Amino acid sequence: MQNTFTKKLISGAVISLLGTTALALSSTAMAYEKGDFLVRAGFTNVSPNDDASNIFAGGSDLGVSLTVDSNTQLGLNIAYFITDQLNIELLAATPFSHDVNFSVADPLGTGNKLGEVTHLPPSLTANYYFLDAASAFQPYIGAGLNYTIIFDEEFTGANKSAGLSNLDLDNSFGLTAQVGADYKIDDKWHLNASVRWIDIDTEASFKVGEANGSVSDIQIDPTVFTISLGYTF
Repeated sequence: MQNTFTKKLISGAVISLLGTTALALSSTAMAYEKGDFLVRAGFTNVSPNDDASNIFAGGSDLGVSLTVDSNTQLGLNIAYFITDQLNIELLAATPFSHDVNFSVADPLGTGNKLGEVTHLPPSLTANYYFLDAASAFQPYIGAGLNYTIIFDEEFTGANKSAGLSNLDLDNSFGLTAQVGADYKIDDKWHLNASVRWIDIDTEASFKVGEANGSVSDIQIDPTVFTISLGYTF
């Protein structure tokens, strides 16, 4: 009888301890709190939804516009929670390089590719998390500002030989918005996926021999996909 009573007592204590531990984990391990820092690294793909005005050279409309291809790089971001559900996030990455192509096949007899540009699109967003701290799945939405730095603009060798030179694209300042989600692995590590839209508009200028050329409006406006692994400090 005493053994039975002792077993029941021990079993009750263990069940109580496990229940208390589970409750503690569910209420604290999954939480984001004011003052938390998140650092993430992973893959970021920039996929332009390009729309460009026609190319003008020497005052003549060539009847040809431009397209910009996609590129994937190492994506990095850091976020700071100013409340339990609101953070400020900075998106950074290694430089993206994009082929710039003619919208029609080989219009100048120099191939389909006009040149290549490199850019960095740092973005600052405020993100709001919907669910309570006990949820391992943490979806959010965000909006903010982007400044895209464009550099290393180069024509292909064939286009340089045809007399094209001095390619230059303006930097861009615009809005950005995103939806994303974290999945908490434990109280420190999480997986992240997000989709952003960035307003990137630019103009291009160049030389054709001694004549000036231009593209007055290039609306790159990319969709940016990111998959990353994050850590909470």
